[in-house]
Amino acid sequence: MRTGLISAVLGMVLTVLMAFGAAAQQTEIEGTINSQFEAFKADDFDNAFTYATPLLQRLFGSPQNFKQMVTTGYPMVWRPAEVRYLDLRMRGGAMFQKVQITDAKGFTHLLEYKMEQTDMGWRIGGVQILKAPGATA
Repeated sequence: MRTGLISAVLGMVLTVLMAFGAAAQQTEIEGTINSQFEAFKADDFDNAFTYATPLLQRLFGSPQNFKQMVTTGYPMVWRPAEVRYLDLRMRGGAMFQKVQITDAKGFTHLLEYKMEQTDMGWRIGGVQILKAPGATA
C-alpha cells in the first residue's frame, strides 16, 4: 500500500514537471517566431535571418536572398495583422508549431513552423503553408 502511494505521488510530480517543461518550451518557441515577426515588421531582414537555423542560413546565403523568398513566397508573415498560436507537436523527432495568421487583407493562413533547438536557442528550420479548413483547391 505504501509503495503504491509513493508511486502515485511520484507519477503526479513527474506529470507536473513534464507539463511545466512543455509550457516553457512552447513559450520559447513562440518567442522565437514572434521575434522574427517583429523583425519582419521593421523590415530588419538581417535580424529576421538570425532566427533561421544555420542550415537555412547556408541555403539562402544572405539576408537579401531570404528577404526575396519571404516577401514573394510568404507575404503573410512579412506583414501579419494577427498571429495565433495553435498546436505544438513532436513529429519524427522534430517540433512543429502550427500558427494561424490573418494578413492585412483579412485572409486567414495556416502555417507550420519546424523548430530546432540550437546552441543559440530555438530556431526556425522551415515553414510550410497548410491548407486552411474550408479552403478549396
